[in-house]
Amino acid sequence: MASTLNNYNDLCPDWTQREVSTGTTIMAVEFDGGVVMGADSRTTTGAYIANRVTDKLTPIHDRIFCCRSGSAADTQAIADAVTYQLGFHSIELDEAPLVQTAASLFRDMCYRYREELMAGIIVAGWDRRRGGQVYTVPVGGMLTRQPVSVGGSGSSYIYGYVDSNYRSGMSKEECLKFTAGALTLPMERDGSSGGVVRLAVISEQGVERQAILGNQLPQFSTV
Repeated sequence: MASTLNNYNDLCPDWTQREVSTGTTIMAVEFDGGVVMGADSRTTTGAYIANRVTDKLTPIHDRIFCCRSGSAADTQAIADAVTYQLGFHSIELDEAPLVQTAASLFRDMCYRYREELMAGIIVAGWDRRRGGQVYTVPVGGMLTRQPVSVGGSGSSYIYGYVDSNYRSGMSKEECLKFTAGALTLPMERDGSSGGVVRLAVISEQGVERQAILGNQLPQFSTV
């Protein structure tokens, strides 16, 4: 019996027992009139690539989105719960909710269940009161507004690039180019980042979505 069990374990890769992860690179940037959000599309289970074309830009309301990193199940559950709560909040107010309200809901849930959940969230969007806004909710449940935010396992590869290339007052087109370039770099270095780059522009006019395929990504080296 022991021999049979050992053979069975040998035939089952260890990744089959691991949690599905959105080890990833996510990013959001404010510009005058809205925000640009971006993410890679790779979902992993250990070293195994479970999905090459995941959409990590999750709509929370009409002009509010979030980017998710951490455990795929945890982040999806949190996003679903916040979407549900924000929908009721919007009905009660009879108007679109604030981006800060959505970010606060994420903060409260991530902090309340900080011992049970593994979730890092970037919340971004546009509202009539404060325009385009980007909020970071890292693992543990802190909340801070930033003009540019990066997260996920690939973020450590691009802090220098972001610091040297970001400047306040960039246009929508400049933010799109900046975000696409920043996301491309960790896709070459981080094993949990890859696939395509998904981008979203959120402004008063609505949401514009686009995807940059692998053969269309910016080129930084020929190595």
